[in-house]
Amino acid sequence: MGRTRQTSTRNTEIISASEIGQYNYCSIAWYLRKCGYEPVSALLNIGAEKHAHLGKVLDDAQTEVRRSMLLAAIGLVLIIISVFVLLFEVIN
Repeated sequence: MGRTRQTSTRNTEIISASEIGQYNYCSIAWYLRKCGYEPVSALLNIGAEKHAHLGKVLDDAQTEVRRSMLLAAIGLVLIIISVFVLLFEVIN
């Protein structure tokens, strides 16, 4: 597995919780990333593609949940309107 140097624009003085986990897993890999070197591996690319696909699946699912909640609310409003129309018809 090779490494390529990447330039980083983020503040290197702040260490995130994820970086602490990376350091605990492999301090050398953490240090090399901190210096701007990123691992180059076909497996990493496959993993990144799978994560992107799963993210899209989750986004689509959340969109469908929102859509179904909106349709349920519209259905409830239509039921309430229908009840009022029927009550008005019975009264008159």
